Amino acid sequence: MPKLSNTKIQRALATLFSLIFTISAFAQVTDARFTPSDDYSIDETFFKLPSGRSIGATSGLAIDPNGSSFWVFDRCGAEDCRASDLAPIMKFDREGNHLLSFGANLFQRPHGLFVDRDGNVWVTDDVGSRDIDTVSERKGHQVFKFSSEGELLLTLGKPGVSGIRPGTFNMPSAVLVAPNGDIFVGDGHGPRSNARIVKFNSRGDYLMTWGSFGEGPYEFHTPHALAMDSAGRLFVGDRGNKRVLIFDQSGNFLDEWTQFGRPSGMFIDDNDLLYVADSSSSNNAQSNPGFEEGIRVGSVSDGRVILFIQDPDASGSQEGVVADSDGNIYGSLTAGMALRKYSLSK
Repeated sequence: MPKLSNTKIQRALATLFSLIFTISAFAQVTDARFTPSDDYSIDETFFKLPSGRSIGATSGLAIDPNGSSFWVFDRCGAEDCRASDLAPIMKFDREGNHLLSFGANLFQRPHGLFVDRDGNVWVTDDVGSRDIDTVSERKGHQVFKFSSEGELLLTLGKPGVSGIRPGTFNMPSAVLVAPNGDIFVGDGHGPRSNARIVKFNSRGDYLMTWGSFGEGPYEFHTPHALAMDSAGRLFVGDRGNKRVLIFDQSGNFLDEWTQFGRPSGMFIDDNDLLYVADSSSSNNAQSNPGFEEGIRVGSVSDGRVILFIQDPDASGSQEGVVADSDGNIYGSLTAGMALRKYSLSK
């Protein structure tokens, strides 16, 4: 074999390094986690509120399983529902027209929202009011089940009472109902609250709990969102730890994903696409370096992010997210106090 000169070796190495740099740079540019898509236009007038009503901070957003209507759980046109007579649970049709409202005078700070396969509406009230003297007026730290017409069917937790024992919550952030009727609650919203998942049967009987505050596979720091895929795996948006945790329905740890940012809201559609709303990766002291706020979409099979829609309002705090069968995506904001429809613009 002929011997290469130092000059040829240097040229070969330079070419190789240039190729590696080019491939690496191309991979970074096209990494969907960080590369915003420009294929969507935003409509903040799609949801038509009742006359004289403005939207408040909203983390709760859901779509009926049959895709026929949307549900919004807002904070009574403000940051919370204290001293308000407005009804925070609102239903809209597929064209964004308001259909009905209910739930007035029941909540402190509306938070999580889920619609089960029978059309029942589940919500969480994550801030308590135990300091109120009249016990009957205490609110918060509870989970509620309503019929689609607004009839109260079930209540979990004690109004205004925070706790760690079965029968109490401390700032429940999210609720989800499995196809068999079992109820899962993401209980906690920060280090001064709980950090666990609580499971009940369809009647509301306590079954089990797992999790505590921390960073391990069975620990949480704000279990802010819940979703379930077609295989029955439970996805937990562990926002404070900047990750999505995946469990089976018995609480056994399956996987951990950090590629979706800081998850505030999650939704899994009929095609097993996971939509994650990141409301806080770069707008507070506990930011997530390299990540920006917005919506990331990926497959539940491998967790690969295939789409990122950047939030144009860095202080908007988009927390709710759902998608319809036509490929439109919908979001709700807390600090930004807005509802959005993202439509394909091309």
